[in-house]
Amino acid sequence: MTNLNNIVFYDCLPKLDLHGYDAQTAVVAIHDFIRDNQKMRNEVVVIVHGNGSGILRKVTDLTLRKNRNVLEYKGIIGNTGCTVVRIMFDSK
Repeated sequence: MTNLNNIVFYDCLPKLDLHGYDAQTAVVAIHDFIRDNQKMRNEVVVIVHGNGSGILRKVTDLTLRKNRNVLEYKGIIGNTGCTVVRIMFDSK
């Protein structure tokens, strides 16, 4: 199990870039991204929501909080425009 505090290299993780998305499209994209990476057994992913007015950051937070396949998530220190997410998958 990966601890989000120990991740150093975020560039090599799968990413979803939400720049240019509206709130509703971002919610669907986040759920799809989590589901797809869960199937590929990627334990940790990054969502890039940007800084801007903060709407996409709030949408990302609410969506991740409600997604039952998300174990934990947090902002990346030094880059407030990204959130790193740890995904749950079955132990088959």
